[in-house]
Amino acid sequence: MRYLGGLRGTGTLSCGDVTLARADYDFEGYLNKPGQMSCSGEIRVPPQLLNEVFGRRDLFLLTEDGRRLSLRFSGKRADATSDAAHVDVAGDLPAATAWRH
Repeated sequence: MRYLGGLRGTGTLSCGDVTLARADYDFEGYLNKPGQMSCSGEIRVPPQLLNEVFGRRDLFLLTEDGRRLSLRFSGKRADATSDAAHVDVAGDLPAATAWRH
């Protein structure tokens, strides 16, 4: 497994066709095997919204640079007052050579 780097910024969180809110994100990418990448990290949105969408499978984040990333929550929602949650990320990830170290 090789660390590729991080993706950080702000994007728009959506559920299906419904735009929900702006979200901050901080993701880390890894190359597991040639051509096989994994990505996970944290998103931050208002706690009430996070409580409403936690566990949904149809969430995605549209980043400011136009990437559409699918999000899947990993773990449990331990603190209903927190604005952060851990997610696994898939979709339009950068090529392995384009990540920031």
